[in-house]
Amino acid sequence: MADQIISGEKPAGVNRFALQCAIVASIVSIIFGYDTGVMSGAMVFIEEDLKTNDVQIEVLTGILNLCALVGSLLAGRTSDIIGRRYTIVLASILFMLGSIMMGWGPNYPVLLSGRCTAGLGVGFALMVAPVYSAEIATASHRGLLASLPHLCISIGILLGYLVNYFFSKLPMHIGWRLMLGIAAVPSLVLAFGILKMPESPRWLIMQGRLKEGKEILELVSNSPEEAELRFQDIKSAAGIDPKCVDDVVKMEGKKTHGEGVWKELILRPTPAVRRVLLTALGIHFFQHATGIEAVLLYGPRIFKKAGITTKDKLFLVTIGVGIMKTTFIFTATLLLDKVGRRKLLLTSVGGMVIALTMLGFGLTMAQNAGGKLAWALVLSIVAAYSFVAVFSIGLGPITWVYSSEVFPLKLRAQGASLGVAVNRIMNATVSMSFLSLTSAITTGGAFFMFAGVAAVAWNFFFFLLPETKGKSLEEIEALFQRDGDKVRGENSAA
Repeated sequence: MADQIISGEKPAGVNRFALQCAIVASIVSIIFGYDTGVMSGAMVFIEEDLKTNDVQIEVLTGILNLCALVGSLLAGRTSDIIGRRYTIVLASILFMLGSIMMGWGPNYPVLLSGRCTAGLGVGFALMVAPVYSAEIATASHRGLLASLPHLCISIGILLGYLVNYFFSKLPMHIGWRLMLGIAAVPSLVLAFGILKMPESPRWLIMQGRLKEGKEILELVSNSPEEAELRFQDIKSAAGIDPKCVDDVVKMEGKKTHGEGVWKELILRPTPAVRRVLLTALGIHFFQHATGIEAVLLYGPRIFKKAGITTKDKLFLVTIGVGIMKTTFIFTATLLLDKVGRRKLLLTSVGGMVIALTMLGFGLTMAQNAGGKLAWALVLSIVAAYSFVAVFSIGLGPITWVYSSEVFPLKLRAQGASLGVAVNRIMNATVSMSFLSLTSAITTGGAFFMFAGVAAVAWNFFFFLLPETKGKSLEEIEALFQRDGDKVRGENSAA
């Protein structure tokens, strides 16, 4: 099989086996995206069926992210111990259990418990899927493969919006439970499907399992020479003698399961690691602080404020949000390795400032007119679609690509998990406060605020984020080194 894959690939092409592995690993992101999309519609019926209030709805939407925070913090060390592949299996099982509980949902506490269980799985998935994809990818196509999880989230969100529309025609007490419960089926399929995929070669080499790691590198590389070059780079980063030809190496005195990493990341980071941490956490912070979750989760409510009243029309307009998000993230996956991360990111965030300002203005005028201004409704829809489009072509996918590639090898899993933790905190903050925020400063005012945050984000990215396009994961470490300082990931025993 390896010979067929290697010989059938052009040197500059995407390795098909690596692409297949990344796609399978990213299916867990489709499940998460589906939950996000379907909840935007399910909450409309949950509110009626279970007689919940706005605060309970905010808690229900946000609790997934708070539990995902816990999951993401556990995921880094877990994936260092049991491997990237089995961590994806664990994420799938947790999400399956959560989906079953939500689909049953006889009352609000059970529904909340299911959402929290699913959230743990989300935390694991959001951390490990981009890391796994980045670690099997070559430098020339890492942007494509590492952005697949976010593309799959968008596909899942679109599927959730479509299910909202069709299942909304079922009896209310059945419709929303089916919306939430059917996610258990793909979760179960993924738990078994991922077992047929190989483990991350970088993780295997970190454990001293050199022969297994090299065999997988030969599968996911375009030539034996490329595989050998990647093998030597990873050995060097793992602190293994480049001349070593053993099949298995005892990693005595080396921390291969993530021991001491938190100290190197937080308590005693080198200047280079500190810069890596600032950029990775910063991009995760701004991804949600700029308000994307407000549009994705509360789209029907936002469009209702703009003047759309019937549920069918609300769900149809919301489907347009999903189409825009999926289309532009797919476009981004094709551009990341050609245009580069930095150019796309700055263009994206600049466009977000304009779109959010337009959305704030449109919603303000619509609300002041009682939802009866046709031009304000059109402006609000166009601005919302534009915001989702420019977010999806840059800040959306680049957050996951960038944060999965900038950390040194020994710090990567737990560094990425810390980024996901910040991501979930901000997601929860927006989703659990948006309704209260709109009550305090109006819906239009909330989006003016998000526009201001996006302007701050543009300056942060302009001054602090270097370009990583086309560089190996090992080479990227040098981008953050200045004045001879050295990334501590190369000496975990320090």
